[in-house]
Amino acid sequence: MRLPAGVVTRYAIGSIGTGGFATLPGLVLTYYLTDSLGVAALVAGIVITAAKIWDVVIDPVVGALSDRELARRGSRRRLMLVGAGTIWLFFALTFSAPASFGPVVGAGWVLLAFLLTATSFSLFQVPYIALPAELTPGYDERTRLLTWRVVVLTLAILLFGAGGPILRDSTGDPATGYLLMGVVSGVVLTVGMLVATTVAGRAARAAAPSRAASPALPGGIRAHYAAAIATLRRSAPFRALLLTYLLQALATGLMLAGAQYVATWVLHSQAAVTLLFVALIAPAFLAAPLWGAVSARTGKERAFAAAGILFGVAALALLGLQWAPGAWAYIPVAVAGVAYAGMQSLPMAMLPDVISHDERTHGPGRAGAFSGVWTAGETVGFALGAAVLSLTLAVTGYVSSTAAVTVVQPDAAVTGIVVAFSALPAALIALSLVSLRRYRLRRSDIDVG
Repeated sequence: MRLPAGVVTRYAIGSIGTGGFATLPGLVLTYYLTDSLGVAALVAGIVITAAKIWDVVIDPVVGALSDRELARRGSRRRLMLVGAGTIWLFFALTFSAPASFGPVVGAGWVLLAFLLTATSFSLFQVPYIALPAELTPGYDERTRLLTWRVVVLTLAILLFGAGGPILRDSTGDPATGYLLMGVVSGVVLTVGMLVATTVAGRAARAAAPSRAASPALPGGIRAHYAAAIATLRRSAPFRALLLTYLLQALATGLMLAGAQYVATWVLHSQAAVTLLFVALIAPAFLAAPLWGAVSARTGKERAFAAAGILFGVAALALLGLQWAPGAWAYIPVAVAGVAYAGMQSLPMAMLPDVISHDERTHGPGRAGAFSGVWTAGETVGFALGAAVLSLTLAVTGYVSSTAAVTVVQPDAAVTGIVVAFSALPAALIALSLVSLRRYRLRRSDIDVG
């Protein structure tokens, strides 16, 4: 049965929270640490990676708790509401560290605030990712649901990626600018997430037969991790899809984290970071429905592979910035934007297929476990993107500074920025295509009745 447009719309609006949390910290947090708080590049990478490790630790637990909520209370909504209702505060605190206290305090402040932000995000995101498998059983209807989610996701990336730096620079003072950006962005995150919680009840009603047939879920932290590990062990399609998505998240996370550095030290324009995001997201917004149409003709896995190839070629072309920096770079970025739409919508539409296939093979009741592991994998990818960039900057001699100090970067550091923005993401995409070849599910495996 076709999902009502209102359900599709409300679910898609939740991606305002997903897109904002994935984009803005990935874009500006490393730069905030190194160039406003004076934190060394390597330490900045450690701070962000540590916060993301915490996210990875709790995601499987939240996934199992989400399954227990569904089994006991008939809905995943309560966890989603807690996450949505608290993330605004912690997000604002992340960008309010007092620079006058020095880089050590600043790094500790950001670490603690970002840990709390990640916790709130996990409480919302893990149940949110589990909902599509319960909202509809249809192969193509899931593609429709996730396609419109990615349309909103691309708009959110544009909103936060372009609007965030504009807010930051609007006050003329980095400290108040980052605070303004954090407060406004946090409120927008919360609003988008709260709208999406309204579809949790419909998903619960649709999943009622499976819930009635599902086995009792064990409690305890150890049991939660055991459930997460079991999903990886028994589902080969899930392993292949997760590894592919993790590698691609690492590639896109690396480019996101590097965009501010490319704008500052390669293109020599603070405004360029906004233009880079417009070049990326405007084509992605238009291309998301097209990838849905392509997947309907060729299958999701083939369309996903095509999107990855296109993104990898576009990223590799950006290596030319090393020798000829200029506005031409917006062209391959726009091509990457077309590919990015498919790289987001198609794997997310494939995940419910993996879950429903596992239900038919091993029994129902584990959608939250799948979504917990999936969210952890996505988090690892984006966290490692920022960490790889920080390591590259440290190795190539990047000079950190506070907002009041102007520095000159060595040529090696500028080269490292370009390579991290182009060649490294292209290599990661190539590896992801190898893992995608191991994904064996097809339309006939999903639409069986």
